[in-house]
Amino acid sequence: MILAAQAAAEAHGFLSPTGVEIAFLLVGLVTLGAALVTVTTRQLVHAALWLVVALGGLAVEYLLLTAEFIAWVQVLIYVGSVVVLLLFGLMLTKAPIGRSPDADSGNRPAAVAVAVAAAAALVWVVVDAFRTTWIDLDGAVQGSTKVSGEFLFRHWVLPFEALSVLLVAALVGAIVLSRKKKEGER
Repeated sequence: MILAAQAAAEAHGFLSPTGVEIAFLLVGLVTLGAALVTVTTRQLVHAALWLVVALGGLAVEYLLLTAEFIAWVQVLIYVGSVVVLLLFGLMLTKAPIGRSPDADSGNRPAAVAVAVAAAAALVWVVVDAFRTTWIDLDGAVQGSTKVSGEFLFRHWVLPFEALSVLLVAALVGAIVLSRKKKEGER
């Protein structure tokens, strides 16, 4: 039985993907499509809702990579908190619900060029940085809660706290901007 499993593992190659790899690719394509619709739509509320789809797709990708802790953090923090805060900000500042002509500056070709250049640079840097990196299969599981928690609380505590202060300041600013002025006030 062990020999059969080894033979099956050796027979698996680049041209014979597993179901998880196919699901990863399909969810990645849906996530990429949702991200593109997020940045190209002219309706702000629709952009926020497509952002939910894109961030949810990333959470599914984390689940497929067996990083359950990071997937739930993605759902709770980004899909739950950030998008709700964004929608509250839209509601409190009385942003236009329909098409917004202010959302299109007319610099689309320049924006596409900058986005393609930034994406190419990012892919190049990431591929170059991890070209000789190998995963230690004998150590703790990389996506486990223990390893992820130690890494987050050792290296990323201050950025998370700064982000929470920034989000609270944005919400307070939206509330202040949405207050109706009483007669006699400037």
